[in-house]
Amino acid sequence: MYRTKTCGELRAANVGEIVTIAGWVDSARDHSGVFFVNVRDRYGKTQTVFDAAADAALFELVKTLRNEDVVQITGEVLARPEGLVNPNMSTGEIELKATKLVVLNRSEPVPFLPSAPEIPSEETRLKYRYIDLRRPEMQRVLTLRHRITKTLRDYFDENDFLEVETPILGKSTPEGARDYLVPSRVTQGAFYALPQSPQLYKQLLMIAGYDRYVQVARCFRDEDLRADRQPEFTQLDVEMSFVEMEDVIDIVSKLVQRLMKEVKGVDIPLPLPRITYDEAMERFGHDAPDLRFGMELKDVTDIAKTVDFKVFRSVAESGGRVRGINVKNAADKFSRKDIDGLTAWTGEQFGAKGIVWFKVDAQGVLTGSSAKNFSAEALEAIGKKLEVEPNDLLLFSCGDFNLTCRVLNGLRRRLAAQLKLYDPDEMNFCWVVKFPMFHWDEEENRWVAEHHPFTAPLVEDLPKLDGGPEEISAIRAQAYDLVLNGFEAGGGTIRIHDPNIQNKVFGLLGMTREQAKEQFGFLVDALQFGAPPHGGLALGLDRVVMLFAGIDNIRDCIAFPKTTKASDLMTGAPAEVEKKQLDELAIKSTVVKEEPKP
Repeated sequence: MYRTKTCGELRAANVGEIVTIAGWVDSARDHSGVFFVNVRDRYGKTQTVFDAAADAALFELVKTLRNEDVVQITGEVLARPEGLVNPNMSTGEIELKATKLVVLNRSEPVPFLPSAPEIPSEETRLKYRYIDLRRPEMQRVLTLRHRITKTLRDYFDENDFLEVETPILGKSTPEGARDYLVPSRVTQGAFYALPQSPQLYKQLLMIAGYDRYVQVARCFRDEDLRADRQPEFTQLDVEMSFVEMEDVIDIVSKLVQRLMKEVKGVDIPLPLPRITYDEAMERFGHDAPDLRFGMELKDVTDIAKTVDFKVFRSVAESGGRVRGINVKNAADKFSRKDIDGLTAWTGEQFGAKGIVWFKVDAQGVLTGSSAKNFSAEALEAIGKKLEVEPNDLLLFSCGDFNLTCRVLNGLRRRLAAQLKLYDPDEMNFCWVVKFPMFHWDEEENRWVAEHHPFTAPLVEDLPKLDGGPEEISAIRAQAYDLVLNGFEAGGGTIRIHDPNIQNKVFGLLGMTREQAKEQFGFLVDALQFGAPPHGGLALGLDRVVMLFAGIDNIRDCIAFPKTTKASDLMTGAPAEVEKKQLDELAIKSTVVKEEPKP
Protein backbone atom coordinates (compact mmCIF):
# COMPACT_ATOMS: atom_id res chain seq x y z
CA MET A 1 0.00 0.00 0.00
CA TYR A 2 1.13 3.56 -0.64
CA ARG A 3 -0.05 4.61 2.83
CA THR A 4 -1.28 3.12 6.06
CA LYS A 5 -2.50 6.43 7.52
CA THR A 6 -3.70 9.71 6.09
CA CYS A 7 -1.99 13.00 6.86
CA GLY A 8 -4.81 14.10 9.13
CA GLU A 9 -5.25 10.85 11.06
CA LEU A 10 -2.36 10.53 13.51
CA ARG A 11 -2.88 11.41 17.18
CA ALA A 12 -1.14 10.88 20.52
CA ALA A 13 -2.70 7.42 20.68
CA ASN A 14 -0.55 6.43 17.67
CA VAL A 15 2.77 7.18 19.38
CA GLY A 16 5.20 4.28 18.88
CA GLU A 17 3.56 2.98 15.69
CA ILE A 18 5.43 2.58 12.42
CA VAL A 19 3.28 4.14 9.68
CA THR A 20 3.45 5.26 6.08
CA ILE A 21 1.86 8.43 4.81
CA ALA A 22 1.67 9.87 1.29
CA GLY A 23 0.82 13.34 0.02
CA TRP A 24 2.13 16.68 -1.18
CA VAL A 25 5.00 18.65 0.32
CA ASP A 26 3.29 21.60 1.97
CA SER A 27 6.41 23.16 3.41
CA ALA A 28 10.03 22.20 4.08
CA ARG A 29 12.58 23.85 6.34
CA ASP A 30 16.17 23.08 7.37
CA HIS A 31 17.05 23.57 11.04
CA SER A 32 20.80 22.87 11.15
CA GLY A 33 20.93 19.16 10.58
CA VAL A 34 17.24 18.51 11.24
CA PHE A 35 14.85 18.86 8.30
CA PHE A 36 11.12 19.35 8.86
CA VAL A 37 8.67 18.51 6.07
CA ASN A 38 4.93 19.06 6.40
CA VAL A 39 3.08 16.59 4.20
CA ARG A 40 -0.49 17.39 3.17
CA ASP A 41 -3.48 15.52 1.80
CA ARG A 42 -7.18 16.37 1.93
CA TYR A 43 -7.45 15.04 5.48
CA GLY A 44 -4.83 17.35 7.01
CA LYS A 45 -1.08 17.77 7.55
CA THR A 46 1.58 15.75 9.33
CA GLN A 47 4.96 17.09 10.38
CA THR A 48 7.78 14.73 9.46
CA VAL A 49 11.34 14.98 10.81
CA PHE A 50 14.59 13.95 9.05
CA ASP A 51 17.80 13.77 11.09
CA ALA A 52 21.13 14.11 9.22
CA ALA A 53 22.92 12.21 11.98
CA ALA A 54 20.60 9.22 11.63
CA ASP A 55 20.79 8.82 7.83
CA ALA A 56 23.00 11.12 5.77
CA ALA A 57 21.82 9.79 2.38
CA LEU A 58 18.17 10.22 3.35
CA PHE A 59 18.95 13.74 4.54
CA GLU A 60 20.54 14.66 1.21
CA LEU A 61 17.42 13.39 -0.61
CA VAL A 62 15.01 15.35 1.55
CA LYS A 63 16.95 18.57 0.90
CA THR A 64 16.01 18.26 -2.80
CA LEU A 65 12.27 18.48 -2.07
CA ARG A 66 10.19 21.49 -3.01
CA ASN A 67 6.59 22.46 -2.51
CA GLU A 68 3.97 20.24 -4.18
CA ASP A 69 6.31 17.30 -4.78
CA VAL A 70 4.40 14.07 -4.15
CA VAL A 71 6.09 11.91 -1.53
CA GLN A 72 5.72 8.73 0.49
CA ILE A 73 7.26 8.72 3.98
CA THR A 74 7.60 5.89 6.48
CA GLY A 75 8.62 6.40 10.07
CA GLU A 76 7.81 6.14 13.77
CA VAL A 77 5.14 8.31 15.39
CA LEU A 78 6.64 10.36 18.23
CA ALA A 79 5.10 12.72 20.73
CA ARG A 80 6.19 16.29 20.11
CA PRO A 81 8.54 17.69 22.76
CA GLU A 82 6.95 19.65 25.59
CA GLY A 83 6.10 23.17 24.54
CA LEU A 84 6.16 22.35 20.82
CA VAL A 85 2.61 21.01 20.45
CA ASN A 86 0.80 22.86 17.63
CA PRO A 87 -2.85 23.45 18.61
CA ASN A 88 -3.64 24.71 15.09
CA MET A 89 -3.04 21.28 13.53
CA SER A 90 -5.24 18.27 14.15
CA THR A 91 -2.01 16.23 14.23
CA GLY A 92 -0.22 18.86 16.33
CA GLU A 93 0.52 16.50 19.24
CA ILE A 94 2.78 14.23 17.19
CA GLU A 95 5.47 14.17 14.52
CA LEU A 96 6.73 11.41 12.27
CA LYS A 97 10.43 10.53 12.60
CA ALA A 98 11.20 9.52 9.03
CA THR A 99 13.17 6.40 8.16
CA LYS A 100 12.23 6.19 4.47
CA LEU A 101 11.39 8.70 1.75
CA VAL A 102 10.17 7.92 -1.75
CA VAL A 103 9.64 10.80 -4.17
CA LEU A 104 6.61 9.67 -6.16
CA ASN A 105 6.55 12.71 -8.44
CA ARG A 106 8.40 15.99 -8.77
CA SER A 107 6.50 19.24 -9.22
CA GLU A 108 7.47 22.20 -11.34
CA PRO A 109 7.32 25.55 -9.50
CA VAL A 110 3.60 26.20 -8.99
CA PRO A 111 1.88 29.51 -9.88
CA PHE A 112 0.62 29.74 -6.30
CA LEU A 113 0.88 27.73 -3.11
CA PRO A 114 -2.31 26.05 -1.90
CA SER A 115 -1.51 26.82 1.75
CA ALA A 116 -0.47 30.44 1.23
CA PRO A 117 -2.68 32.96 3.04
CA GLU A 118 -2.84 35.19 -0.05
CA ILE A 119 -5.51 34.01 -2.49
CA PRO A 120 -4.56 34.55 -6.13
CA SER A 121 -6.85 36.18 -8.67
CA GLU A 122 -9.90 34.19 -9.75
CA GLU A 123 -8.52 34.02 -13.28
CA THR A 124 -5.36 32.33 -12.02
CA ARG A 125 -7.33 30.02 -9.72
CA LEU A 126 -9.61 28.87 -12.56
CA LYS A 127 -6.74 28.40 -15.02
CA TYR A 128 -4.91 26.16 -12.53
CA ARG A 129 -8.02 24.72 -10.91
CA TYR A 130 -6.32 21.41 -10.06
CA ILE A 131 -3.95 23.39 -7.81
CA ASP A 132 -6.70 25.61 -6.45
CA LEU A 133 -8.67 22.51 -5.45
CA ARG A 134 -5.78 21.57 -3.14
CA ARG A 135 -6.49 24.63 -0.99
CA PRO A 136 -8.00 23.65 2.39
CA GLU A 137 -10.92 26.05 1.89
CA MET A 138 -11.88 24.45 -1.43
CA GLN A 139 -11.58 21.01 0.14
CA ARG A 140 -13.80 22.15 3.01
CA VAL A 141 -16.51 23.39 0.65
CA LEU A 142 -16.50 20.33 -1.61
CA THR A 143 -16.59 18.07 1.46
CA LEU A 144 -19.58 20.06 2.68
CA ARG A 145 -21.20 19.65 -0.75
CA HIS A 146 -20.77 15.90 -0.50
CA ARG A 147 -22.26 15.88 3.00
CA ILE A 148 -25.29 17.93 1.91
CA THR A 149 -25.88 15.74 -1.16
CA LYS A 150 -25.64 12.56 0.89
CA THR A 151 -28.08 13.94 3.48
CA LEU A 152 -30.53 14.81 0.70
CA ARG A 153 -30.36 11.35 -0.79
CA ASP A 154 -30.64 9.59 2.56
CA TYR A 155 -33.65 11.70 3.55
CA PHE A 156 -35.60 11.05 0.37
CA ASP A 157 -34.73 7.35 0.36
CA GLU A 158 -36.13 7.09 3.90
CA ASN A 159 -39.33 8.74 2.63
CA ASP A 160 -39.91 6.26 -0.22
CA PHE A 161 -38.70 8.45 -3.10
CA LEU A 162 -37.15 6.76 -6.13
CA GLU A 163 -34.16 8.38 -7.84
CA VAL A 164 -34.78 8.23 -11.59
CA GLU A 165 -32.43 9.67 -14.21
CA THR A 166 -34.00 11.71 -17.00
CA PRO A 167 -32.54 12.40 -20.48
CA ILE A 168 -29.85 14.98 -21.13
CA LEU A 169 -30.60 15.09 -24.86
CA GLY A 170 -34.18 16.26 -25.33
CA LYS A 171 -36.38 18.56 -27.37
CA SER A 172 -36.09 22.34 -27.30
CA THR A 173 -39.15 23.86 -25.61
CA PRO A 174 -39.85 27.48 -24.61
CA GLU A 175 -39.04 27.65 -20.88
CA GLY A 176 -37.79 31.20 -20.38
CA ALA A 177 -34.01 30.99 -20.89
CA ARG A 178 -32.15 30.05 -24.06
CA ASP A 179 -31.46 26.38 -24.63
CA TYR A 180 -28.04 24.91 -25.32
CA LEU A 181 -28.50 23.15 -28.65
CA VAL A 182 -26.77 19.95 -29.76
CA PRO A 183 -26.83 19.16 -33.50
CA SER A 184 -27.76 15.66 -34.60
CA ARG A 185 -25.37 13.91 -36.97
CA VAL A 186 -27.93 11.26 -37.89
CA THR A 187 -30.84 13.63 -38.54
CA GLN A 188 -29.02 16.53 -40.13
CA GLY A 189 -30.57 19.95 -39.60
CA ALA A 190 -32.25 18.80 -36.38
CA PHE A 191 -31.13 19.60 -32.87
CA TYR A 192 -31.39 18.25 -29.36
CA ALA A 193 -31.57 20.65 -26.43
CA LEU A 194 -29.84 20.19 -23.10
CA PRO A 195 -32.44 20.31 -20.31
CA GLN A 196 -33.07 23.57 -18.47
CA SER A 197 -34.73 21.30 -15.90
CA PRO A 198 -36.32 17.83 -15.91
CA GLN A 199 -39.75 19.51 -15.59
CA LEU A 200 -41.62 17.65 -18.35
CA TYR A 201 -40.01 14.30 -17.64
CA LYS A 202 -40.82 14.36 -13.95
CA GLN A 203 -44.45 15.17 -14.74
CA LEU A 204 -44.49 12.19 -17.08
CA LEU A 205 -43.11 10.02 -14.27
CA MET A 206 -46.07 11.07 -12.11
CA ILE A 207 -48.47 10.16 -14.90
CA ALA A 208 -46.61 6.85 -15.19
CA GLY A 209 -47.35 6.07 -11.54
CA TYR A 210 -43.98 6.76 -9.87
CA ASP A 211 -45.56 8.85 -7.13
CA ARG A 212 -42.36 9.94 -5.36
CA TYR A 213 -39.46 10.91 -7.63
CA VAL A 214 -36.16 12.57 -6.78
CA GLN A 215 -33.02 13.28 -8.79
CA VAL A 216 -29.78 15.16 -8.35
CA ALA A 217 -30.09 16.58 -11.83
CA ARG A 218 -27.72 18.41 -14.13
CA CYS A 219 -29.36 21.39 -15.86
CA PHE A 220 -28.23 23.85 -18.53
CA ARG A 221 -29.26 27.40 -19.40
CA ASP A 222 -27.64 29.67 -21.95
CA GLU A 223 -28.13 32.93 -20.05
CA ASP A 224 -26.13 35.86 -18.74
CA LEU A 225 -24.10 34.87 -15.71
CA ARG A 226 -23.32 36.38 -12.30
CA ALA A 227 -21.79 35.35 -8.99
CA ASP A 228 -24.64 32.97 -8.09
CA ARG A 229 -25.42 31.59 -11.56
CA GLN A 230 -23.70 29.09 -13.88
CA PRO A 231 -24.51 27.83 -17.41
CA GLU A 232 -24.50 24.26 -16.10
CA PHE A 233 -25.76 23.68 -12.61
CA THR A 234 -27.13 21.01 -10.31
CA GLN A 235 -30.53 20.94 -8.71
CA LEU A 236 -32.31 18.60 -6.37
CA ASP A 237 -35.45 17.77 -8.30
CA VAL A 238 -38.52 16.46 -6.45
CA GLU A 239 -42.00 15.49 -7.64
CA MET A 240 -44.93 13.88 -5.81
CA SER A 241 -48.38 12.60 -6.80
CA PHE A 242 -51.64 12.93 -4.88
CA VAL A 243 -50.40 16.01 -3.04
CA GLU A 244 -51.39 19.59 -2.37
CA MET A 245 -49.05 22.53 -1.78
CA GLU A 246 -48.96 21.87 1.97
CA ASP A 247 -47.66 18.33 1.40
CA VAL A 248 -44.72 19.53 -0.69
CA ILE A 249 -43.90 22.34 1.74
CA ASP A 250 -44.04 19.88 4.63
CA ILE A 251 -41.65 17.34 3.09
CA VAL A 252 -39.14 20.04 2.09
CA SER A 253 -39.38 21.85 5.45
CA LYS A 254 -38.48 18.62 7.21
CA LEU A 255 -35.56 18.23 4.80
CA VAL A 256 -34.36 21.72 5.76
CA GLN A 257 -34.65 20.80 9.43
CA ARG A 258 -32.60 17.64 8.79
CA LEU A 259 -29.92 19.53 6.85
CA MET A 260 -29.56 22.13 9.58
CA LYS A 261 -29.19 19.43 12.23
CA GLU A 262 -26.76 17.15 10.37
CA VAL A 263 -24.70 19.77 8.53
CA LYS A 264 -24.75 22.77 10.88
CA GLY A 265 -25.60 21.07 14.19
CA VAL A 266 -28.53 23.46 14.72
CA ASP A 267 -32.10 22.57 15.68
CA ILE A 268 -34.69 24.74 13.93
CA PRO A 269 -38.40 24.65 14.77
CA LEU A 270 -41.14 23.96 12.25
CA PRO A 271 -43.20 25.27 10.59
CA LEU A 272 -40.90 27.68 8.81
CA PRO A 273 -42.16 31.28 8.58
CA ARG A 274 -44.42 31.93 5.60
CA ILE A 275 -45.42 35.11 3.79
CA THR A 276 -47.30 35.78 0.57
CA TYR A 277 -45.70 37.22 -2.54
CA ASP A 278 -47.73 40.43 -2.17
CA GLU A 279 -46.60 40.83 1.44
CA ALA A 280 -42.97 40.20 0.51
CA MET A 281 -43.05 42.86 -2.21
CA GLU A 282 -44.77 45.41 0.05
CA ARG A 283 -42.57 44.86 3.10
CA PHE A 284 -39.21 44.05 1.48
CA GLY A 285 -39.42 44.96 -2.22
CA HIS A 286 -38.34 41.49 -3.31
CA ASP A 287 -39.86 38.03 -3.62
CA ALA A 288 -36.85 36.48 -1.85
CA PRO A 289 -36.61 38.68 1.25
CA ASP A 290 -33.72 38.58 3.69
CA LEU A 291 -35.40 38.34 7.10
CA ARG A 292 -32.21 38.51 9.18
CA PHE A 293 -32.72 42.24 9.74
CA GLY A 294 -35.52 44.81 9.71
CA MET A 295 -35.40 47.96 7.58
CA GLU A 296 -38.79 47.14 6.07
CA LEU A 297 -40.31 49.31 3.35
CA LYS A 298 -42.98 51.78 4.47
CA ASP A 299 -45.50 53.44 2.15
CA VAL A 300 -46.10 57.20 2.56
CA THR A 301 -47.99 57.77 -0.71
CA ASP A 302 -51.08 59.14 1.09
CA ILE A 303 -48.94 61.66 2.95
CA ALA A 304 -47.08 62.54 -0.28
CA LYS A 305 -50.36 63.63 -1.90
CA THR A 306 -50.73 66.40 0.70
CA VAL A 307 -47.26 67.96 0.62
CA ASP A 308 -45.84 70.84 -1.44
CA PHE A 309 -42.73 68.84 -2.38
CA LYS A 310 -43.32 68.33 -6.12
CA VAL A 311 -41.14 65.22 -6.40
CA PHE A 312 -43.42 63.38 -3.97
CA ARG A 313 -46.74 64.95 -4.84
CA SER A 314 -46.56 64.59 -8.63
CA VAL A 315 -45.69 60.89 -8.37
CA ALA A 316 -48.38 60.20 -5.78
CA GLU A 317 -51.09 62.01 -7.74
CA SER A 318 -50.19 60.22 -10.98
CA GLY A 319 -50.70 56.77 -9.47
CA GLY A 320 -47.11 56.07 -8.45
CA ARG A 321 -45.80 55.10 -5.05
CA VAL A 322 -43.65 56.88 -2.48
CA ARG A 323 -41.91 54.42 -0.14
CA GLY A 324 -39.01 54.56 2.26
CA ILE A 325 -36.77 52.68 4.66
CA ASN A 326 -35.47 53.63 8.08
CA VAL A 327 -31.76 52.91 8.52
CA LYS A 328 -31.71 52.82 12.31
CA ASN A 329 -29.05 54.81 14.20
CA ALA A 330 -27.10 55.54 11.02
CA ALA A 331 -27.45 59.28 10.38
CA ASP A 332 -24.01 60.03 11.81
CA LYS A 333 -22.44 57.29 9.68
CA PHE A 334 -23.38 58.93 6.34
CA SER A 335 -22.13 62.28 5.11
CA ARG A 336 -23.79 64.19 2.30
CA LYS A 337 -21.11 62.80 -0.01
CA ASP A 338 -21.95 59.25 1.11
CA ILE A 339 -25.64 59.80 0.39
CA ASP A 340 -24.82 61.27 -3.02
CA GLY A 341 -22.87 58.08 -3.67
CA LEU A 342 -25.93 55.99 -2.80
CA THR A 343 -28.04 58.16 -5.10
CA ALA A 344 -25.62 57.66 -8.00
CA TRP A 345 -25.53 53.92 -7.33
CA THR A 346 -29.33 53.58 -7.47
CA GLY A 347 -29.29 55.43 -10.78
CA GLU A 348 -26.64 53.17 -12.29
CA GLN A 349 -28.12 49.95 -10.94
CA PHE A 350 -31.87 50.55 -11.15
CA GLY A 351 -32.45 53.60 -13.32
CA ALA A 352 -33.68 55.71 -10.38
CA LYS A 353 -33.73 59.48 -10.92
CA GLY A 354 -32.76 60.04 -7.32
CA ILE A 355 -33.49 59.30 -3.69
CA VAL A 356 -34.90 61.65 -1.07
CA TRP A 357 -33.33 61.53 2.38
CA PHE A 358 -33.84 62.85 5.88
CA LYS A 359 -31.81 62.63 9.05
CA VAL A 360 -33.46 62.58 12.47
CA ASP A 361 -31.98 65.01 14.98
CA ALA A 362 -31.67 64.61 18.75
CA GLN A 363 -35.24 65.92 19.23
CA GLY A 364 -36.70 63.43 16.76
CA VAL A 365 -37.24 66.03 14.01
CA LEU A 366 -36.60 65.21 10.35
CA THR A 367 -33.86 67.37 8.83
CA GLY A 368 -32.11 67.60 5.47
CA SER A 369 -32.03 69.59 2.26
CA SER A 370 -35.56 68.53 1.32
CA ALA A 371 -37.11 69.16 4.75
CA LYS A 372 -37.84 72.83 4.00
CA ASN A 373 -40.41 71.69 1.41
CA PHE A 374 -42.50 69.91 4.05
CA SER A 375 -44.73 71.28 6.76
CA ALA A 376 -43.98 70.31 10.33
CA GLU A 377 -47.17 68.23 10.34
CA ALA A 378 -46.11 66.30 7.21
CA LEU A 379 -42.64 65.63 8.61
CA GLU A 380 -44.18 64.43 11.85
CA ALA A 381 -46.56 62.12 9.95
CA ILE A 382 -43.69 60.66 7.92
CA GLY A 383 -41.63 60.18 11.07
CA LYS A 384 -44.50 58.41 12.78
CA LYS A 385 -45.02 56.11 9.79
CA LEU A 386 -41.35 55.11 9.78
CA GLU A 387 -41.13 54.90 13.59
CA VAL A 388 -38.17 57.25 13.82
CA GLU A 389 -35.78 57.77 16.69
CA PRO A 390 -32.86 60.19 17.03
CA ASN A 391 -29.96 59.57 14.63
CA ASP A 392 -32.05 57.52 12.17
CA LEU A 393 -31.48 57.92 8.41
CA LEU A 394 -34.55 57.82 6.14
CA LEU A 395 -34.24 57.03 2.42
CA PHE A 396 -37.16 57.34 -0.01
CA SER A 397 -37.82 56.23 -3.57
CA CYS A 398 -40.74 57.36 -5.71
CA GLY A 399 -42.03 56.10 -9.03
CA ASP A 400 -43.93 53.05 -10.18
CA PHE A 401 -44.24 50.13 -7.77
CA ASN A 402 -41.57 48.00 -9.44
CA LEU A 403 -39.01 50.81 -9.45
CA THR A 404 -39.47 51.52 -5.74
CA CYS A 405 -39.13 47.81 -5.03
CA ARG A 406 -35.86 47.56 -6.94
CA VAL A 407 -34.34 50.70 -5.44
CA LEU A 408 -35.29 50.09 -1.82
CA ASN A 409 -34.51 46.37 -1.91
CA GLY A 410 -31.10 47.22 -3.34
CA LEU A 411 -30.46 49.87 -0.68
CA ARG A 412 -31.76 47.61 2.06
CA ARG A 413 -29.37 44.79 1.17
CA ARG A 414 -26.38 47.02 0.51
CA LEU A 415 -26.73 48.97 3.76
CA ALA A 416 -27.39 45.87 5.87
CA ALA A 417 -24.12 44.36 4.65
CA GLN A 418 -22.22 47.65 5.00
CA LEU A 419 -23.50 48.26 8.53
CA LYS A 420 -23.20 44.59 9.56
CA LEU A 421 -26.84 44.36 10.63
CA TYR A 422 -26.93 40.55 10.62
CA ASP A 423 -24.88 37.59 11.71
CA PRO A 424 -23.29 36.13 8.55
CA ASP A 425 -23.47 32.65 10.13
CA GLU A 426 -27.23 32.86 10.71
CA MET A 427 -29.44 30.70 8.48
CA ASN A 428 -32.87 32.27 8.04
CA PHE A 429 -35.45 30.29 6.06
CA CYS A 430 -38.95 31.23 5.00
CA TRP A 431 -41.56 30.24 2.44
CA VAL A 432 -43.02 32.73 -0.04
CA VAL A 433 -46.36 31.60 -1.48
CA LYS A 434 -49.22 32.70 -3.77
CA PHE A 435 -47.19 34.16 -6.62
CA PRO A 436 -48.88 35.81 -9.60
CA MET A 437 -49.76 33.33 -12.33
CA PHE A 438 -49.10 35.64 -15.32
CA HIS A 439 -47.63 38.98 -16.24
CA TRP A 440 -48.28 41.04 -19.36
CA ASP A 441 -45.33 41.32 -21.74
CA GLU A 442 -45.50 44.68 -23.49
CA GLU A 443 -42.98 43.73 -26.18
CA GLU A 444 -44.70 40.49 -27.14
CA ASN A 445 -48.18 41.89 -26.43
CA ARG A 446 -49.31 38.76 -24.61
CA TRP A 447 -49.57 37.07 -21.24
CA VAL A 448 -46.44 35.24 -20.05
CA ALA A 449 -46.27 32.56 -17.34
CA GLU A 450 -44.44 33.72 -14.20
CA HIS A 451 -43.15 30.19 -13.58
CA HIS A 452 -43.90 27.77 -16.42
CA PRO A 453 -47.02 26.91 -18.45
CA PHE A 454 -47.82 23.84 -16.32
CA THR A 455 -48.37 25.71 -13.04
CA ALA A 456 -51.84 25.30 -11.53
CA PRO A 457 -53.84 28.35 -10.41
CA LEU A 458 -55.20 28.56 -6.88
CA VAL A 459 -58.51 26.70 -6.85
CA GLU A 460 -60.41 29.84 -5.86
CA ASP A 461 -58.91 31.71 -8.84
CA LEU A 462 -59.87 29.13 -11.49
CA PRO A 463 -62.97 31.09 -12.66
CA LYS A 464 -60.72 34.06 -13.50
CA LEU A 465 -59.17 32.07 -16.36
CA ASP A 466 -62.31 32.97 -18.33
CA GLY A 467 -62.25 36.64 -17.28
CA GLY A 468 -60.89 39.84 -18.74
CA PRO A 469 -57.39 41.32 -18.39
CA GLU A 470 -58.00 42.61 -14.86
CA GLU A 471 -59.14 39.22 -13.61
CA ILE A 472 -56.34 37.36 -15.42
CA SER A 473 -53.69 39.64 -13.89
CA ALA A 474 -55.14 38.82 -10.43
CA ILE A 475 -54.83 35.03 -10.83
CA ARG A 476 -52.50 33.56 -8.22
CA ALA A 477 -50.51 30.39 -8.75
CA GLN A 478 -50.07 27.38 -6.52
CA ALA A 479 -46.41 28.33 -6.39
CA TYR A 480 -44.00 28.42 -3.48
CA ASP A 481 -40.36 29.42 -3.04
CA LEU A 482 -37.99 28.41 -0.27
CA VAL A 483 -35.93 31.46 0.65
CA LEU A 484 -32.64 31.37 2.56
CA ASN A 485 -30.89 34.58 3.65
CA GLY A 486 -32.44 36.60 0.84
CA PHE A 487 -31.76 34.04 -1.92
CA GLU A 488 -34.23 31.77 -3.62
CA ALA A 489 -32.90 28.37 -2.53
CA GLY A 490 -35.63 26.49 -4.37
CA GLY A 491 -39.01 26.86 -5.95
CA GLY A 492 -41.90 24.70 -7.00
CA THR A 493 -45.53 24.54 -8.02
CA ILE A 494 -48.52 22.28 -8.05
CA ARG A 495 -48.96 21.27 -11.70
CA ILE A 496 -52.02 21.30 -13.90
CA HIS A 497 -53.30 17.74 -14.26
CA ASP A 498 -56.62 18.55 -15.98
CA PRO A 499 -56.13 18.76 -19.79
CA ASN A 500 -58.99 21.25 -20.14
CA ILE A 501 -57.37 23.69 -17.72
CA GLN A 502 -54.01 23.14 -19.39
CA ASN A 503 -55.50 24.04 -22.76
CA LYS A 504 -57.02 27.22 -21.28
CA VAL A 505 -53.62 28.24 -19.92
CA PHE A 506 -51.94 27.54 -23.25
CA GLY A 507 -54.60 29.71 -24.89
CA LEU A 508 -53.98 32.60 -22.49
CA LEU A 509 -50.27 32.35 -23.29
CA GLY A 510 -51.09 32.91 -26.95
CA MET A 511 -50.67 29.30 -28.09
CA THR A 512 -53.09 27.63 -30.42
CA ARG A 513 -53.86 23.96 -29.79
CA GLU A 514 -51.64 23.13 -32.76
CA GLN A 515 -48.74 25.13 -31.35
CA ALA A 516 -49.17 23.56 -27.91
CA LYS A 517 -49.25 20.14 -29.52
CA GLU A 518 -46.10 20.89 -31.51
CA GLN A 519 -44.13 22.19 -28.52
CA PHE A 520 -45.47 19.99 -25.71
CA GLY A 521 -47.28 17.24 -27.60
CA PHE A 522 -46.04 14.35 -25.49
CA LEU A 523 -47.19 16.02 -22.25
CA VAL A 524 -50.51 17.14 -23.76
CA ASP A 525 -51.10 13.56 -24.90
CA ALA A 526 -50.07 12.11 -21.53
CA LEU A 527 -52.55 14.31 -19.67
CA GLN A 528 -55.33 12.54 -21.56
CA PHE A 529 -54.46 9.18 -20.01
CA GLY A 530 -55.16 9.50 -16.30
CA ALA A 531 -52.86 12.15 -14.85
CA PRO A 532 -52.97 12.30 -11.02
CA PRO A 533 -52.79 15.56 -9.07
CA HIS A 534 -49.08 16.26 -8.67
CA GLY A 535 -46.52 18.88 -7.79
CA GLY A 536 -42.95 19.32 -6.74
CA LEU A 537 -39.98 21.54 -6.20
CA ALA A 538 -36.39 22.03 -7.30
CA LEU A 539 -33.63 23.13 -4.91
CA GLY A 540 -30.56 24.80 -6.38
CA LEU A 541 -27.87 22.55 -4.94
CA ASP A 542 -24.99 24.85 -5.88
CA ARG A 543 -26.69 27.82 -4.23
CA VAL A 544 -27.61 25.85 -1.11
CA VAL A 545 -23.99 24.75 -0.72
CA MET A 546 -22.82 28.33 -1.23
CA LEU A 547 -25.11 29.59 1.54
CA PHE A 548 -24.34 26.76 3.95
CA ALA A 549 -20.61 27.29 3.33
CA GLY A 550 -20.88 31.01 4.06
CA ILE A 551 -19.35 32.11 0.77
CA ASP A 552 -20.68 34.59 -1.79
CA ASN A 553 -19.54 33.11 -5.11
CA ILE A 554 -21.18 30.02 -6.54
CA ARG A 555 -18.02 29.17 -8.50
CA ASP A 556 -16.30 28.40 -5.20
CA CYS A 557 -18.62 25.46 -4.48
CA ILE A 558 -18.32 23.82 -7.92
CA ALA A 559 -15.25 21.75 -8.73
CA PHE A 560 -14.84 22.93 -12.32
CA PRO A 561 -16.95 26.06 -12.92
CA LYS A 562 -17.20 28.47 -15.84
CA THR A 563 -16.39 32.18 -15.83
CA THR A 564 -18.98 34.93 -16.27
CA LYS A 565 -18.40 34.52 -20.01
CA ALA A 566 -19.26 30.81 -19.74
CA SER A 567 -15.69 29.78 -20.54
CA ASP A 568 -13.41 27.22 -18.89
CA LEU A 569 -9.99 28.81 -18.47
CA MET A 570 -8.40 25.48 -17.61
CA THR A 571 -9.48 23.43 -20.64
CA GLY A 572 -10.08 26.29 -23.07
CA ALA A 573 -13.75 25.46 -23.64
CA PRO A 574 -15.64 26.53 -25.65
CA ALA A 575 -13.24 26.03 -28.55
CA GLU A 576 -13.34 25.81 -32.31
CA VAL A 577 -13.63 22.36 -33.84
CA GLU A 578 -12.30 20.79 -36.99
CA LYS A 579 -14.11 21.61 -40.24
CA LYS A 580 -14.56 17.86 -40.74
CA GLN A 581 -16.68 17.68 -37.59
CA LEU A 582 -18.89 20.52 -38.80
CA ASP A 583 -19.25 18.89 -42.23
CA GLU A 584 -20.48 15.67 -40.60
CA LEU A 585 -23.21 17.71 -38.93
CA ALA A 586 -24.04 19.68 -42.09
CA ILE A 587 -23.15 22.90 -40.25
CA LYS A 588 -21.34 25.86 -41.75
CA SER A 589 -19.87 28.39 -39.32
CA THR A 590 -20.24 32.07 -40.10
CA VAL A 591 -17.15 32.75 -37.98
CA VAL A 592 -14.12 32.59 -40.26
CA LYS A 593 -10.92 31.46 -38.58
CA GLU A 594 -7.94 33.40 -39.83
CA GLU A 595 -5.25 31.27 -41.44
CA PRO A 596 -1.80 31.63 -39.85
CA LYS A 597 0.50 33.87 -41.83
CA PRO A 598 3.48 32.15 -43.49
